[in-house]
Amino acid sequence: MTRAYGEPASKDSVLASLGLIQALSRLTKYGVLAVFAGLGLIVNLLQHWPKTSHPVPMWFAVTASNMAIAMLLIGTLCFAVALKELEGKWTVTSFIPLVNVMVASSLIAERLGAKGLRRAFSETLLVALFIVQSKTQPWIIVALIIATYDNLRWTYGLYDQLMDVALAHNIIKVQ
Repeated sequence: MTRAYGEPASKDSVLASLGLIQALSRLTKYGVLAVFAGLGLIVNLLQHWPKTSHPVPMWFAVTASNMAIAMLLIGTLCFAVALKELEGKWTVTSFIPLVNVMVASSLIAERLGAKGLRRAFSETLLVALFIVQSKTQPWIIVALIIATYDNLRWTYGLYDQLMDVALAHNIIKVQ
């Protein structure tokens, strides 16, 4: 067992981070998967839209596009709330789909002591690679899966760190 170094977090700072803990919980449960699944569905659906090569039926295209837009909206809202908690205020970038994902990724990495810009750049590169190459290289879905996994891993890391502090102060009780 290791001992924590530095000054322990005060109870007030832990109470102030409860909103962030809840936002990160929603982000890991719904937001990350909704954004990346919605993006993957809409990109692939646009490549097989009716009257293109290898089209899907119109009823499927309409249903799947509505579902993709709903997933993107749910994910964007989850990321907007998380960004509000991370930055302490509402900003314009909170509501721009995919931009809010990259900004949140950067801020989460910085909170964990990593270089946020590098993380946001690598995630952006993976998503852009998927969008550009998915029509000719179907295996490139792996890039989107890696971006999703990486985002979830970092978000869970900050969530676990904040939960450990909250549990140490008996703010949150585990049943």
